[in-house]
Amino acid sequence: MSPAVVPPVGARIRQARLERGTSLRALAREVGVSPSLVSQIETGKSQPSVSTLYAITTALGISVESLFDIRESAVASSPGASPGTVPHALAALAADPGRRIGPLVGAGGREALELDSGVVWERLGRVPGAQADFLLVTYRPGGSSSGSGALMRHPGTEYGYLTSGELVLTLGFEEYTVRPGDSVCFESTTPHRYRNDGEVPAVGVWFVSGDVQ
Repeated sequence: MSPAVVPPVGARIRQARLERGTSLRALAREVGVSPSLVSQIETGKSQPSVSTLYAITTALGISVESLFDIRESAVASSPGASPGTVPHALAALAADPGRRIGPLVGAGGREALELDSGVVWERLGRVPGAQADFLLVTYRPGGSSSGSGALMRHPGTEYGYLTSGELVLTLGFEEYTVRPGDSVCFESTTPHRYRNDGEVPAVGVWFVSGDVQ
C-alpha cells in the first residue's frame, strides 16, 4: 500500500514565514537561496532538497516534524490551493498540534513528504511534545540530500540505520560508505550530506532528536 501523501510543505513554510513577519526576500537571504526558489517552494511549483528544507526550518524556528502538521487554514491561504487539496480527515487531524501518530502506524498509513533530488521521507510516528523526527528515508538512485552538492547543518543529533541499498555519507572532511546493516550517529551541526551512487534505492530508518520547535 502507498503511504498517505501529506499536504505540500510550501504552504506550511509560507504560513510560518508570515507568522514570523519575515519577507520572502529576507528568508531567501538568510537561507542563501534565490527569492524565486523560495517562491516556487511556497507555491508548490518546486520541492526543496533535504539541505534546503533544514535551512528554511532552522531560519524560521520551526521543526521538520511540524511540516507534516500543516493546518487547513494554511492550505486555504496558499496560492493556487483548492478546497480539495487536503482530505477532510487528514485536515481535521492536522489541525490538532497535539495529535499522536501511533502507537502503531501501519505500512499503508504512513504520511510521506516527497522532496527534491530523489528523496522521500515517511513519518513513522509521533509523540506530542517530543523533540524528534522519526522517519523512514528513501534515496532513489542518484538521489542526494543536496542537489548542489553542498553540505548541510541543522540542530539535533542524528541516528540512522540502513536496511537496503548503499549511501555515501560525507561528514566533515570524511566520507563513509553506508551498507545494509550499518548505522550512523553524529551531531547534526557537523556539515554533512548523503548521496546514493547506486542503481537501487537506499532505504533506512532515521531518528533526529533535539530538533527545533
